[in-house]
Amino acid sequence: MDGSVYLAYDYPVLGAFWTVMWIFLWVMWLILLFRVVVDVFRDHEMSGWVKALWLLFLILIPFLGVLVYVIVRGRNMGKREVQHAQERQDAFNAYIRETAKDPGRAGADDLVKLSELKARGDLSEEEFQRAKQKLLG
Repeated sequence: MDGSVYLAYDYPVLGAFWTVMWIFLWVMWLILLFRVVVDVFRDHEMSGWVKALWLLFLILIPFLGVLVYVIVRGRNMGKREVQHAQERQDAFNAYIRETAKDPGRAGADDLVKLSELKARGDLSEEEFQRAKQKLLG
């Protein structure tokens, strides 16, 4: 063993600052890289071959690939992100509308169907009353 032990006070403040700075830049680089990859997949205007070429470029030469992608196609990245968010919001609103239908209206429709079945003679009075009680309560 060489006998040297590094303690916290042996690490200068400027060294800690540069370490934090490099970690921050590395995380920002990863975020940018993944945003570009997601944007490549999200773009419906590009064909599959063009997407494959962009991904190959991003994998083989990542720094240059991201830089070129942001320069060439970066202007519309925000628009595609907003469009995707709007599509997700519309799908969510449609789901809410579908699941939060007025249950009273559905019950009224079912009662109308029951009364039609009774009027045609398909249901007896007892069956009608049981089905009606089941719907109402």
